Order: sequence, then structure tokens, then C-alpha cells
Amino acid sequence: MRTRLFSLATVALLTLATPLLAATTYTGDRIDGVKVVGGLDVADLPAGKTRLWFRVLDTSIGQGWYIPIVVIKGAKPGPKLLITAGIHGDELNGIAVIHTLAETLSPDSLSGTIVAIPGLNTPGLQHSTRGFTSDVIGTGGDNLNRLMPNVPHPDEANGSPAMRYDHRIWTKLFVGNADFAVDLHTQSRGTTYPAYIFAQTHEARKIADALKPDVINMDPGVDGAVENMLNAIGVPAVTYELGAPETFDEVMIARALSGLRNLMIMRGMLVGKAEAPGKPFVGNAIGNVKSPKGGWARLKVKLGDMVTAGQPLFTLHNPFGEVVTTINAPHAGQVLSLATDPRIEPGDWVVRLIWWDDTLPCKADGCPPGPFPAE
Repeated sequence: MRTRLFSLATVALLTLATPLLAATTYTGDRIDGVKVVGGLDVADLPAGKTRLWFRVLDTSIGQGWYIPIVVIKGAKPGPKLLITAGIHGDELNGIAVIHTLAETLSPDSLSGTIVAIPGLNTPGLQHSTRGFTSDVIGTGGDNLNRLMPNVPHPDEANGSPAMRYDHRIWTKLFVGNADFAVDLHTQSRGTTYPAYIFAQTHEARKIADALKPDVINMDPGVDGAVENMLNAIGVPAVTYELGAPETFDEVMIARALSGLRNLMIMRGMLVGKAEAPGKPFVGNAIGNVKSPKGGWARLKVKLGDMVTAGQPLFTLHNPFGEVVTTINAPHAGQVLSLATDPRIEPGDWVVRLIWWDDTLPCKADGCPPGPFPAE
């Protein structure tokens, strides 16, 4: 993974190097009556709701990969909010959030524009895989949330299929169409999260508070992630994790919709009284507690539990149900994530903890400029 240096000079350089969109470009094609575009500029779309397909790349048989887009343009001017989901193809709650928002939000009540993309990783969604499994003979497994264009903006149009895919999304959909952004995720297969936000900058922390999560992680970021690369060009963004993968969790979906509405009220996009931020657990350090052996894990803690150093987190059992070992917390913290599949291999993590460490560079109101080690 590449490292990244964030500074005002870098942001300025990237902003200058990033091409500005001239106009929405239509390919002339339609899919089920919906127009296909090769690039988006919401400035030239009419007020109301516009559904579009974005043709990203060719497949290995010369057909296209397509991404659905819903643009909700308000009757009154205002900021542009980018909401994305499904960059990991087994993380589905965010897709239902966008579907519900697009169905229920009236453009007449909106000041500004919402650019909603319910499913960035088309092949991953088809195969229910985290990665870009575009072709069984070639490019399976690339993580699209690590390949968004780097700082300063390179020409990645000549890279791997996954890099080209991300380059097209970045240059033809994201750039110029967002003033702030929320990228919706869930935990990975076999694990679960609470309503949990990664925030990197001072402005991103404000977005995180407005969304009312259970936990906020002040995190320096990962090179190539949607959130972090948008922050790098001056577009405040957060990653919002919503529970478990491969399901539509109506409780988590409702939490996200409530938070997004609150964020839009605070940004002047909707009329109403904004709710005061909740009291999330705020941390800046996370750690996985792993099993030294294979077997059947029995959890002793729940999501959100506060634990002390030495407290039992899980027991591991052999095929006969006998306790092989008890794994204790290496230090105090809050339970951030849990394995939902009890079948554990040696070295698998079972419990993830989050805590606050005053010695780390990220503070409660944001992280300082890098460089930071890549994850």
C-alpha cells in the first residue's frame, strides 16, 4: 500500500491537477429506458429526480460494466452531497439506505443536490464479494476502496482493470459533483459492527457528529479509500459502517436515514430542527484480539461493552465442546466488532476493541497532516 502526505500545498496541487467536468456526456444508449452516461456534471441536470446508468468499463467479453446513479436536484440552490454504497460487493445496508432516500425525498423540499450511487462495485455485487471480482481468469480480488487515485492525482487510466475502473469513477463521477460526502459500508463477512464512523479531518468530525453514530474513530486514513481521497482534495467525507454484511438490516438502515436527514438539515439542505449530536464513544486506536488455535468460539461480550484489561472476551472449544483456552482483553476499551461465525481458524480475530490513546497523532477534532503509514 502506498503512503500519502496530506498538506495544504498537496491539496492545492491536487485541486489544480484534477480535471473539471464540462458537461454530462450521454452515450446515446438506454438500459430499460434509462439513459447511459459516460460522465456526470450535475450542474446541467434539471431540478427533480434523474436516474442514469454510468458505463464504467468493458468486460472481458466486450460488454459494459454499469453503475446506477440517482441525482436528486432541489428546487433551490445549495450544496452537493455525494452518498455512495457498495464499493465492497458484500456490504449491502447502504444500498437500501440510498434506495429509501431516493424514493422518499422530494426535490421540492431540497436545497442543493444529492448524488446517490447505490452500488459502486458491480462485479463484486454480482458475486457477493468484497473485492473487484471482474473476471475469474484475471482481476479477481482487488479492493476498490484502496485504489482511488492517489495524491497528487496520477493518470491511472492505463493501470489494472480495477485501477481503470476506479479512475473512471473518480474523474467522471466524483470530481466536481461533491461538496461533502458519506461513503456507506458494513463489516465484512462473518463479522458485525455497530453504527460506526471513520473520521479524519476537523470538517469530517462535524459530519460524523451530525450522523449520530454509536462510535467515531478518529483515524488518519488509508491510501486509496473513497473517504480519504475526497478529504485530500478538500471535500469533507466520512466512512459510515452499518452493521453486518449480506443483509438489509432495517434498524441500521433507519439509523443511517435519520442521520443523513440530520446532516442535511445542519447543512441547510432541508428545513427542520437539527438534533444535537449524541454521545458516541470516540477512539483513535483499534486492535484485533485473535485466537491462537482453531475451534469453536463462544463470546463473553457484546457490541458496545466496555471491558477492562484481563477481562474474558471469548472461550475456544474443541470438537467435543471442551474449553481449549480463554482469551482475555489485552487492555481496556470498548467492543467495536465481533465475529458472528463461531468457526475460528488459528490467527482469526474474534473481538475488535477501540480505545483512546493520547500519544497518537489523531485528536478528537481531527488528525494532523501526514505522512502516516499505509494500512
